[in-house]
Amino acid sequence: MITVSPARDTTPTARPRPAPDRTARTRRRRTGSLAGLLLAAPFILLLIGTVLVPVGYAIYLSAFTDRLSGLGFGGPRQVFVALGNYATVLTDHDFLRSVGNVCLYALIHVPLMMGSALLLALLLDSAVTRFRQVWSLAMFLPYAVPGVITGLIWAYLYSPGIGPINAISPVDPLSGHGILGSIVNISQWQWMGYNMIIFYTALQTVPKELLEAARVDGAGEIRTALQVKVPLIRPTAFVALVFTIIGSMQLFTEPLILRTFTGAISSTWTPSLYVYESAFVANDYGRAAAASVILALASALLSALVMQLSTRRSR
Repeated sequence: MITVSPARDTTPTARPRPAPDRTARTRRRRTGSLAGLLLAAPFILLLIGTVLVPVGYAIYLSAFTDRLSGLGFGGPRQVFVALGNYATVLTDHDFLRSVGNVCLYALIHVPLMMGSALLLALLLDSAVTRFRQVWSLAMFLPYAVPGVITGLIWAYLYSPGIGPINAISPVDPLSGHGILGSIVNISQWQWMGYNMIIFYTALQTVPKELLEAARVDGAGEIRTALQVKVPLIRPTAFVALVFTIIGSMQLFTEPLILRTFTGAISSTWTPSLYVYESAFVANDYGRAAAASVILALASALLSALVMQLSTRRSR
């Protein structure tokens, strides 16, 4: 008797997919993190070496001062004074006067710089301007001149007897009444092209569709600039504003050069000159370090305030 066995089902069955390998996924994440860390390593090393270490050393120096031991025959010795140097700086009339000079300089320089650079950028971006590259290069060239050379050029232009500006100006540019305007003029001449290029580059990113729509609606060049272009580059304007404020707080080269041509600028006319005089003339490195830390904190607080205002305005 022959028995027939039932046919076997040879249809391949779908196998369940294996669960994702968590170990491999974790390994890929670690590899990606390591690659990102390696790419960021040069920046981190530069940040530590050029910013964090000098700032930390300045904070360390600001807590010490040199005092003579005994009758002075033993030479100076370093003494820990905690916040004593900060109290000395903040109660020093020369430092307070230098802060006042810088604040007055910033009140004139910052609005004038931002307004003139933005106006020039809008003129270059307008449809009526020709030879834009030539004009932008001509305005940017003063920024390429070193600050010391710029100060010397303008010092001779301001000097009586040899400078044409002194001959036609109703006020002596190197006198006590004209020195602030002279320094503002030098800063304008050197940095206006730099800020103009920043604004002009931002204007190139404005969508052409919006400009065409504004022209179709009958808006002229001035209305398009004020209501379309300027609002769209507001974040760039705030960044340029932060840089300009920080540069104003660190004013140093221009008064240092002009000081040799006039007696209207003292050795502590700005906070940076105060730091320079304290460190390299009076050899009081603790006081110089404390003034540097105060200046850095003031710049950081002003920058944070401007960025906070920028964030609120964007919202």
